[in-house]
Parts: sequence; C-alpha cells; structure tokens
Amino acid sequence: MATPGEQTVKDAHVGKKKKPPARYWQDDVEQTEQGLQHRGEKPQGKRKRKHEEHHTNEKNFISGKLDPFPGPAPVPEDRVQKFKRKEKTKKPPREHYKLRDIIIRSEEASEMAQKQAARFDLLLPEDAGFLEGDEDEDTCTISQEDIADAVDITSGAKYFNLKLSQFGPYRVDYSKTGRHLLLGGRRGHVACIDWQSKQLMCEINVMESVNDVKWLHSETMYAVAQKKWLYIYDSNGIELHCIRKFNDVLRMQFLPYHFLLATASATSFLQYLDVSVGKEVAAICTKTGRLDVMCQNPHNAIIHLGHPNGTVTLWSPNQKEALVKMLCHQGGVRSVTVDRTGIYMVTSGMDKKLKVYDIRAFKPLKSYFLPAGASSLSLSQRGLLSAATGDIVQVYRDVWSTPVTKPYMAHRVQGTVWGLHFCPFEDVLGVGHGEGFSSMLVPGAGEPNFDGLDANPYRSAKQRQEWEVKALLEKIQPELISLDPSELGQVDHATFQQRHQDRVQALGFDPLAEEKFVPKYKKKGRSSAGGVERRKRQVAHEDQRDVIRETVEDKMKVEKERKEKEKKKAALSGQTSALDRFKR
Repeated sequence: MATPGEQTVKDAHVGKKKKPPARYWQDDVEQTEQGLQHRGEKPQGKRKRKHEEHHTNEKNFISGKLDPFPGPAPVPEDRVQKFKRKEKTKKPPREHYKLRDIIIRSEEASEMAQKQAARFDLLLPEDAGFLEGDEDEDTCTISQEDIADAVDITSGAKYFNLKLSQFGPYRVDYSKTGRHLLLGGRRGHVACIDWQSKQLMCEINVMESVNDVKWLHSETMYAVAQKKWLYIYDSNGIELHCIRKFNDVLRMQFLPYHFLLATASATSFLQYLDVSVGKEVAAICTKTGRLDVMCQNPHNAIIHLGHPNGTVTLWSPNQKEALVKMLCHQGGVRSVTVDRTGIYMVTSGMDKKLKVYDIRAFKPLKSYFLPAGASSLSLSQRGLLSAATGDIVQVYRDVWSTPVTKPYMAHRVQGTVWGLHFCPFEDVLGVGHGEGFSSMLVPGAGEPNFDGLDANPYRSAKQRQEWEVKALLEKIQPELISLDPSELGQVDHATFQQRHQDRVQALGFDPLAEEKFVPKYKKKGRSSAGGVERRKRQVAHEDQRDVIRETVEDKMKVEKERKEKEKKKAALSGQTSALDRFKR
C-alpha cells in the first residue's frame, strides 16, 4: 500500500499535461485577440508616421534581408587626401553667427565633394602607361617608326610629318580639348587643322612675318602676333579684329578661366586683353628689355617671363611691379615652363643648364647640364619634360623626384626646333621646326581621363555653344589673380596689430605701452646715482629674461607641431625608414 506522500507525487506527475506544438496561425490569432481587447484603450505615446517607418525599413533591409554592411563603403584616407583642396578655416566668434554658419556649411559641402571624388576615382576607366624596353634596352634608342608599327592603327596614325619648308620655321599650339592644331610659319603661313582626322579647317598667308599663334577660348577663334600688330581670326581664316594697341608682340599666353590674352612685346610691355569684351585690362612696362621668353602657371594664372640677365619674374595684372624676381641662370634665360599643379618650374639658359625649381619655396631642386643647352621646353599633363636642342628633341621622366641620367625618348627632326607643345589628353608631342611640323608618339604623356564638363574632345557644336555660355557666366575676374589662390576662400580677420592701432587712434594714447621704470627714492644714501642705475639695470635684465623665455617656448612649440605633422604624414603614406628608430 502506498504512503500518502508517494500518492501525492504520483498524482502531480499524472496531472501535468504536455504542451502541444505551436502552429504558425496561433500567433496571428493571439495578436487579433489582443487587438480586440485593447481596441478601446488609447494609444500611449505618438504614432510613427508611415514615411518614417518606410524610411527605417529601407535603412535596415535590402530585398527583405538585413544588410550585413550598413552605410556607405569606407574610402582609404590616402585617397581622400589626394582630393583635399585647402585646410579648414578658423571659425569666427559666436556673435558672427551668420558667417560662422556659412563657413560650416561650405566646409561640409567641401568634405562631401572630397569623399565623392575619392569614391568615384575608383571608377575611372583609363590608365596611363609608359614605354618599356626589353632587358638592358634603352627606350631612347627606340625610333618613332618602330613605335608606330607596334601600336594599333589609330595610334600609329598620330605619328606624321608635314613638309612645309617654304614658310618655316613654325610655332605650334593645340586647342584646350586637344582636337585641333594651329600652325604659324615665320614667313606668314597660318593653318588650322583637325589633326586626328587630317581635315584642313583653313589656310591663309598674312603676307608679313608671324611671331606667335595662340588658340583662344574655343577652336572658333585664334590670335596671331604679326610683325606690327595683333590680329584675331576665326576658324575660316576671316579677320575679325586688328588690335593696334598691342604692337610688336613676340609671345602670347591665353588664360582660359579668365578669358585673358597676355602678350609680351619687344618694347618690354606685358599687356592683358579681355577677349570676352574686347578691352585692355592692364599694360605693364617691365623695364627689362625684349620679352621673348614667356609661359603661364596653369594653377594660379601668374605669368612667368625670362630675361637676358638670367632672371625670371612673376607678374599679375593687378600690380605694376613684379611679384617675384628669381635669379635662375648666369646667362640669359632661353625657355621657361610650369607644370599644371603649379608646384614646379623648369628653366633653361645660355649657361647650358636645365634647372628645376619649387615655386612654393622659390628654391632650386635639381640642376642638369646639357651639352648644347635647351632652346625650347614643354611639360605634359603627366609630368614628362620635352627639351629641344638644335634638331634633336629629348623627353625626360621624373625630372623633379629622381636624378635623371638619360632621356626617356629621343627623336631627330629635319630642321631646327622652334616650338614644342604636348597635346592634351593624347600621348603626342607637336614639334614645329624649320622644315615644317612633326607629331611624335610619347607613351604616358597625356592624361587618359578628361573632364567632360570642362574640356571634352568629343563634344558636338551644340555642346560647345552651351559650354561657352556657361564659361562666360563663370568667368573669373582679373582682380582675383594672386600667387596663392587658396587665400580667396579664407576669412579676412583683423589682426591684433590692426585692432591695436585703431584703439590707439580712438583713445589718443597707447594703453598697452609699458610705463617707464622710475626707482623709488630711498633715504640714508641708498638713492645715489650708482644705486639708481643698478636698480634700473636689474629690472631691464628681468624683462629681457622674460622675452627670451617666451621666444624659446614658441620655438619648442613650433618644433613639436612640425614633428607631429611629419609623423601624421608618414602614417598616411605608410612608408617607414629603418633609420626612424634613431629619431628623437
């Protein structure tokens, strides 16, 4: 017979029923029952709007599944730094809240554009390549005929020669899109060519000597510096203007974003012509003699002039004096060119030297000796340097980063070289010489990816007209040309000296001026002449010690900031040296 305790345990075990398995429809039934029970109750809290719920669902789900990598894909920091345009501006005080808000919004837009450019940089379809020879083979020994035979038919057709011995030597200029070629012969021959299709646009003879030719903002107009005056022609060879204010012009440069034509004359005048309105903007007498060496800085639109005394001067239309004067050569300067980043300048002189300068510090980086010197220089979009010596054209790579011992490519033309110009967006170098014109193939010279909104080689006539209207609306005024273009985006804060001068003028005295030390008179012979002088000297020495202490602290602070900046730069580049462990 079972005990009462055992019976209780058994009954409890028997009375416990097993829970049936859950069915998929039970959750819906329970939810509907709960909804019926709470239908009369007021909802607690605010309901979410439909578009907010839809927005959150879009964030968390992709095609009905949870996104394992939410947010945009990260972009490497070094790639973002590549597109950085300027440092952050110092914020004004809070009372200038409107200006502060404008600066914050502009910096946010700049950061967004920087990240987008770095992200879309991965999608660029083309890449630049260079000529590579076999083992122990110099690329400078490879002839143009061999290169033209090795490449495809389209690229091989870009190597050609024009025999024009009757009216040479020739000056050369390519349009901004790189599609059209302009030739100007010394004896008056001027021709416009669509050099890729070999179609002649116009050909005229001006019946007087031609010193230089230059395309203007589009391929429909070009300027010709003739014997006496400056002339403007259209693409059909019809004379549009004769500008008699610009006489004896030797060299020309066109600033595309300012619509300015800068001319250098034999009478030592540097003149600027606004081609959008047809007015002279500035006329500067440089007082340096004949101006036959000229180039522009594409980064800041500053004009560089070379002079017979070996100096190179930098000019802006806003000042009558040179911004910078640099002594570059012991003899006269023969040619000057600047790369498109505005950092490096390359010069050649009568002393047979080729020098590379850093324009940011105005100091020479490299110096090379050429046996016969270089009469003409030109830099490509990818940093290749072409130098002409007599009838030989040599091309160099990385002239500012590594010491150059031999040329990258070399080519001999039929006559003395008179003009060099790299074609934009093409691996082509145009050479104007005494016997005509030669088009060289230079692999790796042109930028493979172009900006379709700025210079599109494949644009139609309608697109060109629309671009011209937009460019005129976005024209930069000549007053904004300066050595440092980044200054235009900065806030002009009043310095402490300016505020102090204004305060002195308002008060009539200097409130920060130190009072002259007058020793207190002491009795019992302690205010003798020697004692008073000793106390004055002691106070002066204390002030001097304070000044020295502050100077040393400032130097230490600057040195610390410089080391931190170098450390950050090395971390971004990812390059470390074995000697870094010895740095203090």
